[in-house]
Amino acid sequence: MDDHKDNKGTGMDEQLQELLGRLGPMFGQSPQQAASSPQDDTAEGQSVKKVLQTIRSFSMRPRAIRDYLDRFVIRQDEAKKVLSVAVCDHYNHVRHCLEHPESEEQEYLKHNVILLGPTGVGKTYLMRCIARLIGVPFVKADATKFSETGYVGRDVDDLVRDLVAAADGNLELAQYGIVYLDEVDKIAGQGGAGKDVSGRGVQTALLKLMEEADVSLFSQTDIIGQMQAIMDLQRGGEAPQRTINTRHILFIMSGAFDRLPEIIRKRIGTGPIGFVQGQGPEKEDDGEWLHEVQTRDFISYGFEPEFIGRLPVRVVCDGLSVDDLEAVMKQSEGSILRQYQRDFAGYGIDVAFEPAAIRAVAERAHAEKTGARGLMTVLEKTLRDYKFELPSTTRRELTVTGDMIDAPNRCLADILENSEDSRLHDLEAEWKSFLDAFEKEHGIILQASKAVASQLFQDCLEANQSLAQYWEAHFSDMEYGFRLLAANTGKNQFRLTKAFIQDPAKTLSDWVAKSFTKKT
Repeated sequence: MDDHKDNKGTGMDEQLQELLGRLGPMFGQSPQQAASSPQDDTAEGQSVKKVLQTIRSFSMRPRAIRDYLDRFVIRQDEAKKVLSVAVCDHYNHVRHCLEHPESEEQEYLKHNVILLGPTGVGKTYLMRCIARLIGVPFVKADATKFSETGYVGRDVDDLVRDLVAAADGNLELAQYGIVYLDEVDKIAGQGGAGKDVSGRGVQTALLKLMEEADVSLFSQTDIIGQMQAIMDLQRGGEAPQRTINTRHILFIMSGAFDRLPEIIRKRIGTGPIGFVQGQGPEKEDDGEWLHEVQTRDFISYGFEPEFIGRLPVRVVCDGLSVDDLEAVMKQSEGSILRQYQRDFAGYGIDVAFEPAAIRAVAERAHAEKTGARGLMTVLEKTLRDYKFELPSTTRRELTVTGDMIDAPNRCLADILENSEDSRLHDLEAEWKSFLDAFEKEHGIILQASKAVASQLFQDCLEANQSLAQYWEAHFSDMEYGFRLLAANTGKNQFRLTKAFIQDPAKTLSDWVAKSFTKKT
């Protein structure tokens, strides 16, 4: 009887496993995440062990992290220094807690960070590079997508669940990850009556995550989580961990804070028409005022004192000049130029950028006022048609010049015209070689007028094929017809016509039929 019950339970367990595997993708989970347990023996498991060992024995120095960031992010020297120190302090504390578990009970204020600065200056990229260097899972989200309880937008607890997913379900690794929340300035409270589900409410919900909280791995509406719970109960034994603690998760908030310079300016006493005596001259750029930010300025902006108090590390990223944008393309290991070179390489085209072109791109991108993101805007607008047209030509090299940035359409027209002229020249040479090879192989001499040859060349260009490819596709097995013609007429020399180029099978068939008539 007991055996029957066990077999029945095993069968139900297998059915639930199969159902989880099918439903998982519907809820953003892979079948492995939905219905499998971690496998430490896999290469992935070994990689997780290596990262965890790095965290347990963390020994990086701030200068080493700064030097690593210099390879990818241009300027932002002060931001790199502050972030390097904050990250080292955080993971040194994590290592200390792992070595001395009793220290977990000691009061400790985490080095959560708030990043300020205009768009496209490298805020996200800085933290992504740090996470990659350390090896910890990294999650980026938009603050405007969240609400206090999840009934209007996403639940803030989903940030931590996403971190678990980024760690491939490994809870031990996920609890040392980095959560990056962008556009946090958009959740500043606006005041007034009523429930503020997208402003102060989100701040309140984030407070517990930034300090320390136990977050359930599954939300109340998570069908996959409920089914997994059923399977756990059926299996019996010790229940698996259902929550993750945020004690050692580093939280990074960022935003442009467009209204903050004006708040700071008013606090210091400088107005748009001058400055109060003794306060110093007006700053050249609004972004420079961000370096003077204080907690009260954030509160005036609309943040709760408790919320901004959980973000003790303040980092300001400066706007990028034309020279900076030029350096981003020339020096950064993640240069957008390399991306475009890879794009064209996919079509077999080698691309090089002249210094004048790089400077022109930087100048136009600076005018976009979107930081480094403007580089792609300019390059895509300039090179989009080149990507469309050149792969269908025989051109295998492209040098981007300053003129191409200023007048891309005119330069492309010149390139296409020159490419067609060059291609026609190649086809003419290929045609002569083909006729000689045809005569040598089949003993048949083919001739064509200039007009007929031009028609053939044009067809090859439109089909983007070599002459040999085009002949094989449209005139294959024609040599048998010509041999039959030679046998019937006693000639081995034939002149091709436009009719033959347009419809070779019908034309050659007619010629052969007439040759039989004349023979009889």
